[in-house]
Amino acid sequence: MIIKILTLFPKMLDSIFHHSILGRAQSKGSVAIEAVNIRDFSASKHNSVDDYPFGGGCGMVMTPQPIIDAHQAVLKNITSDEKIRTIYCTPKGKVFNQELARELSKEKALIFLCGHYEGVDQRVIDELVTDEISIGDYVLTGGELPAAVMIDSVVRLLPGVLSQEESYEDESFYNGLLEYPHYTRPREFRGNNVPDVLLSGDHAKIDEWRRCQSLKETWLKRPDLLEKKQLKKNEKKCLKKIQEALEKEEM
Repeated sequence: MIIKILTLFPKMLDSIFHHSILGRAQSKGSVAIEAVNIRDFSASKHNSVDDYPFGGGCGMVMTPQPIIDAHQAVLKNITSDEKIRTIYCTPKGKVFNQELARELSKEKALIFLCGHYEGVDQRVIDELVTDEISIGDYVLTGGELPAAVMIDSVVRLLPGVLSQEESYEDESFYNGLLEYPHYTRPREFRGNNVPDVLLSGDHAKIDEWRRCQSLKETWLKRPDLLEKKQLKKNEKKCLKKIQEALEKEEM
């Protein structure tokens, strides 16, 4: 996969993409990530990229020329018969989730546009943007952090990026449920013991315990997810036991 990020602050992103899983993914050749400086494409004598909004108001707006020229330059370096999705990071967009991450991970290339100041000229959105995406109902200084969040989530889903030990299949949201609790050494810490089933060596029982714990975590912390999930017969039985046990604790 090829990922290009159009930004005014490429150095802000460089350190993120060269460490941990994202860094290894690039070393393996699974993904090529580049932050492109929009300011380099400004036709202004002073390399300006923003101006006052028509109609008045606070703040500045990013002008269309540098962004569109940067976008065209990036497209020339991407060979694809398909239309490249250009994602504008904005609180006005569709909220990002795991399902959308899976969808984007199937693309051959992605372009992220990071706004700043009061945002970008609407004509940029009308001409270039295919997806407006938000990472939550709050406002950030710019689109760099949302772009990094989405890229991290997408890249880890690419084939061969995660090892078997790091597999995402048991992670929260992958199967519509929150992830089960994890334990490691020591077996006892400050009077708290690792659940016996995890020490039993019985993998069938361990899998069953983990599934029930995922249901419990989801019921307690994100019950809204269960409304979208079609539970199997054994999962419904497990959830019923969890609910009954919790009701007894409250009595």
